[in-house]
Amino acid sequence: MAAPSGTAAGSRSPRSTPQSTPRSTPRDTRKVAVATLIGTTVEWYDFFIYATAAGLVFSELFFKPAGSEFATLVTFASVGLSFLFRPLGAFLAGHYGDKIGRKAMLVLTLLLMGGATTLIGVLPTHATAGIWAPILLVLLRIIQGISAGGEWGGAVLMSVEHAPRNRRGLFGSFPQLGVPLGMLLASGVTALMTGVISPGDEFVEWGWRLPFLLSIVLIVVGFLVRMSVSESPVFEEIAEKKKQTQMPIVELMKNHWKLVLLAALVFAGNSAAGYMTTGGFILNYSTNPDGPVALDRTDVLLAVSGSAALWFVFTLISGFMADRIGRKNTYLIGFACLALTVFPLFWLINTGDIGILFLGMALFTVGLGLTYGPQAAWYSEIFPASIRFSGVSVSYALGAIIGGAFAPTIAAALVKETGSTTAVSAYLLVMIVLAAAATMMLRDRPGIDLSIRNQSEQEVGATIFDKRRGVSTDDAGSGAVGSGTGSGTGDGVETR
Repeated sequence: MAAPSGTAAGSRSPRSTPQSTPRSTPRDTRKVAVATLIGTTVEWYDFFIYATAAGLVFSELFFKPAGSEFATLVTFASVGLSFLFRPLGAFLAGHYGDKIGRKAMLVLTLLLMGGATTLIGVLPTHATAGIWAPILLVLLRIIQGISAGGEWGGAVLMSVEHAPRNRRGLFGSFPQLGVPLGMLLASGVTALMTGVISPGDEFVEWGWRLPFLLSIVLIVVGFLVRMSVSESPVFEEIAEKKKQTQMPIVELMKNHWKLVLLAALVFAGNSAAGYMTTGGFILNYSTNPDGPVALDRTDVLLAVSGSAALWFVFTLISGFMADRIGRKNTYLIGFACLALTVFPLFWLINTGDIGILFLGMALFTVGLGLTYGPQAAWYSEIFPASIRFSGVSVSYALGAIIGGAFAPTIAAALVKETGSTTAVSAYLLVMIVLAAAATMMLRDRPGIDLSIRNQSEQEVGATIFDKRRGVSTDDAGSGAVGSGTGSGTGDGVETR
């Protein structure tokens, strides 16, 4: 038997220490996983319902005076604008998440996102409020961006830090699953509106508002679920030992900026690819009545819903893969899949056949899922405990800006300039190659002790440029059954 990582040999084991790390029972772990799944689904429904409506009607309702082509670019810019404010949300939530806890930030960001979404549902349009309509719309989108920037880090840490160390990939995939589920819910509800409840002009007149107003119900559900779970055991230990960092963001950027940049680039590839769908570009491109495809709105929304369901499946599969073959290997397989499908995606869309369009999007979701599911576990394992919330949140937010923020705007501009989607595919391929290169520069650290007791080991070795300490962390298959904070055995002592 060996002492836990970062604990001096001969010192008392965590079991005999009065201030030992709180442990999660299997029931707690499952409850947290389900809660993070529900909460992130609600958050991302709110976020994606804007992109869905933007791709369909916002250019006409809020930006029409700009002219048809420029209105489309401005509309997609409003989608991307929120990404510029994600770092602000990440900095604020990271700072307070590392100081006062993960749970409080999760509840706050949920209320902030839901409130902004509901208010969009009652906004006047440009026809009735003039210039104030797009101004208020953009302000509420900015609030959504701040919320999204802070929500993700708290959700993944709650899930991963509660999880058994040999199943972090799987449990970490649960908050990731909220993204395709949120997209599925957003596109499904909108399809219901355009196809059944308010078809044709009725959707433009009033039907687009109902999906936003539905957020009120979702907020209540998400709030009750998130309030019911316990705080992360890692943060409870940090608070118990009074190890909170006074200025976590300053420490993060001073000592770990290279790690932040690499982690951001890893996500940028997935983000750029994913926002072709979730950012509304494919929806707008394929339904534009003056465009080369001109498909029915409802049909395309149903195809998007189907692809979101497949994205969910492959994200879940990637969680299992990450625990079996490693986070890094799963990512590289996923990026290879994206690279192979990025040109066929638009070739199939341009056929103008809805079934073939769905096939293209379905093939694309394989790579999207494999490069998204392992992210929570990998990000959590590469950042030290005392600044982990800040690290994962800021890296995610920066990656979203580099990759997804203006991907739909760039894609629309490329199509306008070149008259084809080939340039869009080439742009996405460049982003995927950059992300794969960044992936190669990070190390897998499955099973590393995530607790504050192991901070010294967590500080080094996350990139290929760092020297590792002489402590083995390759114990992901050790059969751990405890929380992600501690050990490979039930008594808190790690078996090698």
